[in-house]
Amino acid sequence: MSTDYQDYSLFFRFIEAYSPSGFKGINRNDPLIAEIEDMMERNNQFFYVGDILQMHIIFSSTRSFQMLGITPEELTPYHFFEATHPDDMFRHTLGRAKMFKIAHELFTAEKGDSLLSTNIRLRNPQGKYSDTLLQLYFYYSTIPYKSVFVIKVHTNIDWFTGRKHGFHYYVGNDMSYFRYPDEKLLMTGVPFSDREFEIIKLIETGLSSDLIANKLYLSVHTVNTHRRNILEKANKQNMSDVIYDLMQRGVL
Repeated sequence: MSTDYQDYSLFFRFIEAYSPSGFKGINRNDPLIAEIEDMMERNNQFFYVGDILQMHIIFSSTRSFQMLGITPEELTPYHFFEATHPDDMFRHTLGRAKMFKIAHELFTAEKGDSLLSTNIRLRNPQGKYSDTLLQLYFYYSTIPYKSVFVIKVHTNIDWFTGRKHGFHYYVGNDMSYFRYPDEKLLMTGVPFSDREFEIIKLIETGLSSDLIANKLYLSVHTVNTHRRNILEKANKQNMSDVIYDLMQRGVL
């Protein structure tokens, strides 16, 4: 893979070139678009640009068809919900809420940018689920009108086997995370196993260890062992701090 395509500088050139027109009427034969499409092909990616406040996808690269089975002209936010693995739907819904919160904060401040990055499983045209990294770069703009726009990059990361538990997650302003993913980037996130995360969600609803054990058909000893492991992984003294941290990050 060309090292030229390990960073995402092309997307900022894309913003500079097409934001004055609101990303409308883009000529796919433009050399810049051709270069981005080449990057998408090499990296097994596709991207779109959208207006968050209007919930509207304005322009998408052509590989949406290879990765989702949806042509750029037909692509809507609905297709991502429809393609999400059922076990990842909870996180997808929370991520969507976090996305709108970020957009609201930027619009209220009338300045700034932010990044949201995580991975979920999306169904491909062959009916199988692929682990997909979602990287969303948000920025406030007054051109061509006041709104919050997003560049959303989708990357197939089926090749990554370094994480046995948890999932990648980052929210913040460190734009070094807006790059083609490597192991260091993908290991950033939530360290809990699916079972531990399930227990955290039940604790958040107010259930005791006894009730959680009954609900999950586990022993109380096993539930309490999970609780200790959760605190150790999170480096927290109590579960309320774990829950608060996850809620602030938008994953609970």
